[in-house]
Amino acid sequence: MRVRHTTQPSIFRFRPEHEISDIFDGMSRWLDDHPEVLEWIEKDLGADGKRLGRTGMTCEQVLRIGLIKQYRQCSYRELRVALADSLSTQYFARIDPFAIPARSTLQANVSAIKAETWEQLNRMLVESVLGTAFEPGERIRIDSTVSETHILDPTDSKLLYDSVRVMTRFLKKVKPWSGIKFVNHCRRAKRRWLGAHSAKQDDDRAAMYRDLMKLVDKTRVWVFEALESLKNKGFDDPVITQMETEFLPLVAIVMDQTQRRVFDGESVPASEKVVSIFEPHTDIIKKGGRDVYYGHKINLTTGVSGLVVDAVIERGNPADETRFMPMLERYQQAYGQLPSQVAVDGGYSSQANLAAAKALGVEDVGFHKRRSLTIEEMTGGDHWLYRELRNFRAGIEAGISYLKRCFGLKRVYWKGWEHFCASIWASIFAHNLVRLARSG
Repeated sequence: MRVRHTTQPSIFRFRPEHEISDIFDGMSRWLDDHPEVLEWIEKDLGADGKRLGRTGMTCEQVLRIGLIKQYRQCSYRELRVALADSLSTQYFARIDPFAIPARSTLQANVSAIKAETWEQLNRMLVESVLGTAFEPGERIRIDSTVSETHILDPTDSKLLYDSVRVMTRFLKKVKPWSGIKFVNHCRRAKRRWLGAHSAKQDDDRAAMYRDLMKLVDKTRVWVFEALESLKNKGFDDPVITQMETEFLPLVAIVMDQTQRRVFDGESVPASEKVVSIFEPHTDIIKKGGRDVYYGHKINLTTGVSGLVVDAVIERGNPADETRFMPMLERYQQAYGQLPSQVAVDGGYSSQANLAAAKALGVEDVGFHKRRSLTIEEMTGGDHWLYRELRNFRAGIEAGISYLKRCFGLKRVYWKGWEHFCASIWASIFAHNLVRLARSG
């Protein structure tokens, strides 16, 4: 069984006197007051010996080190340096400075904490202060933003080149067992990708794409032959399964969208596109009618304290107008109460949303853009209250900026959909815990 608490502190661990230590102390107080959260961490980590490291990591250390990573916004290699070099992080993590885990051990442990666990931690934190002077819960604000995945700006030619590269790498890896002879077309595919990118005439670009499609198709045929050979010889490996069930279908989609867009002149809907073969869950998000982002839309609910009381990581690009009532209902379901006042960005405003919120029991609703709605309908004709709600809503922009700049919400470097969600919720929980610690 995984050890939950750090039982005996090292004699070499002591607390430095500075501002960061004060913040860490505030975070520690909340964590120490809620020891039951370690049970959730233990369920995620399990008793897998491969995750224990050389000397073992407790559940408490894993949680605290995960918070340090999100607070300091560092890679696992930088995280290990911070643990080895900083007395304040050692004191907060309750770790022996002479037994710092390796980078791989840190990554295996921290990344094992699920998004649902981070969300549960955040909900418990909000519940612990809800109804207090710090967070009364009577007034909330809702807005949306986009967190990007760690990919380059996608082009069909780059996706085709990446497909050749990954399939060739697979063929090289299984060649001793499959016995399939193949030609490495990576260099030629790269030249065609760069040629398509720099071509000034449509005919020249189409010629590059045509040859690139042939290279992808040839390499894909060899992969099919290799998979068939490996199956006949009884090989069963996760890499083989992943290539057959996950990667090859993505290659087929990339080829189809290239055929439709480049050769058929068709406008392919965003919902039918793949923009990354490494992060296939990535959505195309267009905000404000101008900027295009590659990641996921996030709807955030915050209170007067600045705490993020709830968040939803969306799939696709749903209109804000359709997400207003689901966010209100989630808040009511999570905390068993409704705010009396709600301040919302203009994208959420509609007559139907206002009527539904009033019917649910919300007294005053302040949409940033009125869109034919009257102040009489929203706040009972109280112009001062409407301006107050608009000003209150504007404060969430600073909160979102703070989350993006300091807690990694701008661009997520964790791989895969599950880890993307885990990173978002870990950032939100770390942000809220730091805010609570700074409040005294």
